[in-house]
Amino acid sequence: MDLRECYEPAMERAVKKSLRRLDGHCRRFIELSPFVCLGTVGGGGADVTPRGDRPGFVHVLDDVTLALPDWRGNNRLDALQNVQEDPRVGLLFLIPGFEETLRVNGRAAISFEVELLERWEGDGKRPKSALVITVEEAFLHCGKALIRSKLWDPASVVERSAMPSYGRMMKDQIEIADTVEEVEASIAHAYKERLY
Repeated sequence: MDLRECYEPAMERAVKKSLRRLDGHCRRFIELSPFVCLGTVGGGGADVTPRGDRPGFVHVLDDVTLALPDWRGNNRLDALQNVQEDPRVGLLFLIPGFEETLRVNGRAAISFEVELLERWEGDGKRPKSALVITVEEAFLHCGKALIRSKLWDPASVVERSAMPSYGRMMKDQIEIADTVEEVEASIAHAYKERLY
């Protein structure tokens, strides 16, 4: 089946908006964004991981280069191992309250360069590594998905009680000796003491 036969042609501006570098609008969007989804692919398949920090935590090094810190996490290293196998990455930047998003596609390399990692140093802590991303494509994406989802609408906030706690779900999903209370205490400690 020819996929294009099932859809109308792409709008002219949707095709033309794809940039090969970061212009002033892209730079400002990244500067205001506290959250990005990082998509990678490797031998084990595709992966998307959330990354977040203060607005502007992804640094624009020049018109075609970004640096994304790898702060402490669960040490699964899914994204980093994927980048070692296949450097292609996709980024989706969000700004709270904005319906539009910024998409950036490119190639990444893992850096352990101290001079680069010092950019994020605070309270004597710095990320273990950073992804240095060469931008191949960047474009603003319309807000239809966020409008349909009502993501920023306070009336759409789901009460946390709609699902069990994170600790309870982990205990239900995996075989571990720890009690739910011990799992939740460990998570609370990590959120407080191991965020960076």
